[in-house]
Amino acid sequence: MLEGVTMCNVAVLEFFHNNTEPGEFLGKAVLEVGSRYVNGSVRPFIERFLKPRLYVGIDLEPGLFVDVVTPAEFMVNVFGVNRFDVVVSTELLEHVRNWRVVVNAMKLVLKPGGLIFIITRSRGFPYHAYPFDFWRYEVGDMARIFRDFEIITLMRDPMEPGVFLKARKPMNWRPADLFNIELYSMILGRRTRDIPSLDDMPILRRVTLTILNSRLASTMPGTLRRLLTRAVS
Repeated sequence: MLEGVTMCNVAVLEFFHNNTEPGEFLGKAVLEVGSRYVNGSVRPFIERFLKPRLYVGIDLEPGLFVDVVTPAEFMVNVFGVNRFDVVVSTELLEHVRNWRVVVNAMKLVLKPGGLIFIITRSRGFPYHAYPFDFWRYEVGDMARIFRDFEIITLMRDPMEPGVFLKARKPMNWRPADLFNIELYSMILGRRTRDIPSLDDMPILRRVTLTILNSRLASTMPGTLRRLLTRAVS
């Protein structure tokens, strides 16, 4: 993991504070996708101040705030469709290889009229493998991905490269076709609509990322470490 990478910064907590109403959560069922505690979580704020009836956290690995261990790709198999009033995902989408499957699954488990809150990272944010780091999303990307929802708030993270989204699922929702959407691939170092494998990573990029995620990085001069980080971000 790169030094200084955070998973839930102050701006994320402020976004939830400024863009949530108690009535949106009170007595409701909430699903958090990618819920394992790494460096901060919005769950304590939501449970303490917004009072949902049910809060379920899922993650690929067990840990604090994880109620169900399952890959995000399988959430529909686990819960079914139209099951939750609110879906929350912070710092997850950049880590799932097949982002289309996971986005569609989050849309499916959400009830019509329900709300989705997503925090994800944009180009310029350092590589951070938990255990992998695949994608970067821009504001325009999220607008296209959620063009089948009513977008309430869509903004850049004011502190670090990233995107904040709050959107509502229409009562007569019809899923958008995501096939032609390109994202910036951290594997390839360019935008693509394909889903590359780790074997597709160019050798120089692979070597640089390996160095940055090793103990050697902590012994490097700061200028060199920042230069290498910038080259692969």
